[in-house]
Amino acid sequence: MQRRHRKKLPMIWLMTDERVGEADLLAAVAKLPRGKAGIIFRHYRTAAKERRTLFDRVARIAGKRRLALMLGGTAAQAQAWRADGWHGVDRRRGGKTLIHSMPAHNGREMAAASRCGADLLFLSPLFPTRSHPGAPMLGRVRFAALARLADMPVIALGGVRPAHRPMLKGLGASGWAAIDGLSVQARQ
Repeated sequence: MQRRHRKKLPMIWLMTDERVGEADLLAAVAKLPRGKAGIIFRHYRTAAKERRTLFDRVARIAGKRRLALMLGGTAAQAQAWRADGWHGVDRRRGGKTLIHSMPAHNGREMAAASRCGADLLFLSPLFPTRSHPGAPMLGRVRFAALARLADMPVIALGGVRPAHRPMLKGLGASGWAAIDGLSVQARQ
């Protein structure tokens, strides 16, 4: 894996999801390691006004804890909402300081992320997930084969929990992301 950028990127990421209630989401954000984690704020199906209100609540906690906060959407939206970057397939650059992450589930999507200069790749699903029940998973061998081809940091997503961290580096992952693996943990 080569580094094409000099941005310091977190290696632990919380992915937001409408299945997780607001109180649990905010508790999970508050428990992320200070200055060492990030949040991908998705909530795509939430009405626009409520989505922005929730984003602002998450942003207040993220700011106090020095967490990276990415907005699922376009570079222009991320810039307007004062996010640290955007997560999605929008290829337009949102400014030199914005981070761009993209999802990938196969080699074709990884190549697209590389062509558009993404800084970070979320490769999934490594394991079965509650958010996408029945979806085919990559598994360890296929994940490792794909991760080793990436020219940017790869974040493991999909059924990943804190207990998996020791195994991830051997698979070529630079870090990990979760919904339930970080949200459920916040309740404990």
